Amino acid sequence: NDVVVHPNDGAIWFTDPGYGSLMNYEGNKGTLQLKEAIYRVDVKTGKIDMVADEIFKPNGLCFSPDYKKLYVADTGASHYENAPKNIKVWDVVDGKKLANGREFVSMEYEGKAGFADGIRADVDGNIWASAGWVGEGYDGVHIFAPDGTRIGLIRLPEICSNVCFGGTKRNRLFMTGSQSLYSVYVETQGAHIT
Repeated sequence: NDVVVHPNDGAIWFTDPGYGSLMNYEGNKGTLQLKEAIYRVDVKTGKIDMVADEIFKPNGLCFSPDYKKLYVADTGASHYENAPKNIKVWDVVDGKKLANGREFVSMEYEGKAGFADGIRADVDGNIWASAGWVGEGYDGVHIFAPDGTRIGLIRLPEICSNVCFGGTKRNRLFMTGSQSLYSVYVETQGAHIT
């Protein structure tokens, strides 16, 4: 569903929430290829390891600027009644494993809770989360400080499904909506080339 690369060894980290297997759109209805989890691919051997599976439907993911933490959005509440609407964080151990999984933030805002989808970190360690499925005043991009405090919100007139920092200085935030593409220059830079 989403993918990031760790620079130390080029390992590919990805999430598989199983959404493609829920419909005939991708031609594999009912056929989960992998367990809904977070995976790491060793690029030298091609070996795929499951690194965490205690999340309902792992979706967007990103590393902290120093690559010591991995953040993952959980969209499991779309199919599991007891699933939280949150972003989790793990410590990255030796660039290969995850430990100490915990909630980073709840996506609840002013009494409503939607989902975070695609997420990215900026150079200061803030997490920019595409958000939606609530409506006016909520849908857009929610920005969280490294301690989990919500420090900003970019409201869009539709669901925001993903975000990416781009431009020559990585200071332009691109936001994909249900039917639109938005961009805005921001007073920070993306932590990694995405």
